[in-house]
Amino acid sequence: MTLRLSKLHATGNDFLVQLALDSDAPRLDAVAVAALCDRHRGIGADGVITVTPAGAGADCTMTLRNADGGMAEMSGNGIRCLAWVAARAGLGSGSALVVDTPAGRRVVNLERDDRGSVVAADVDMGPITFDPANIPIDAESAFDVEVSVGGERYRGDAAGMGNPHLVLLVDDPASVPVGVAGPAIEHDPRFPRRVNVEFVAVTGADRVTMRVWERGAGETQSCGTGACAAAAVARRRALVGDRVLVDVLGGSLTVHLGATVRLGGPVVHVFDVEVSHRDLMDALARTP
Repeated sequence: MTLRLSKLHATGNDFLVQLALDSDAPRLDAVAVAALCDRHRGIGADGVITVTPAGAGADCTMTLRNADGGMAEMSGNGIRCLAWVAARAGLGSGSALVVDTPAGRRVVNLERDDRGSVVAADVDMGPITFDPANIPIDAESAFDVEVSVGGERYRGDAAGMGNPHLVLLVDDPASVPVGVAGPAIEHDPRFPRRVNVEFVAVTGADRVTMRVWERGAGETQSCGTGACAAAAVARRRALVGDRVLVDVLGGSLTVHLGATVRLGGPVVHVFDVEVSHRDLMDALARTP
């Protein structure tokens, strides 16, 4: 059985996307996803997205597993990468795509070049929440959350964008030992579903810089839901306005804050690949 995948990235946040509109398409479990995402023994990616049929009113359904194989509720960059693949397959109206996700229904607007290829996408991410129960965080308040790692103290706000985030305000994200602090904070017991961690500094008028440790993926070049959470926390603290440019390691994302949060940025198709499902399983069996 052949597994057909497309690799894309959105500001360096890379995904493998499987178009599985037919019932006979291979179904990928956590072990297979982790093997595909392995950057040394597999193809390499921050996660695998599967596109399946949807119910009435939507064009398709998105399922996302992180690089460790664990399920994720939502990815702002991931859904924009999905939109490229779905648009090529003829799904949607041509200028927009309606996607069902575990975090709710999302509408993605598409920007195309002169050849009709999708080069950027803008998605309505839904409303931000600071309600502890909906993030979720086991605390009376989502504000002024303090964490300590290796003698360093960090402070910020928790927020929910369909998945949990902790936005920590720092002087310079480049100086933060993200590889040490990130995994420790991800597993903070106050977050029952673990947490994505953003280290954020305001760097100009309506502009922030962010590094991110993603739950189940490690430090990534970019995180769409993290950019939304970072911008919303900065605005709540009156540090930015309603339109924010978020600089990440892989580029820049735009966030518009209103009744809902909109995320925009580039989408790049890297390549298509075919993988023998049997070869993948055999390789897993031989991996010590």
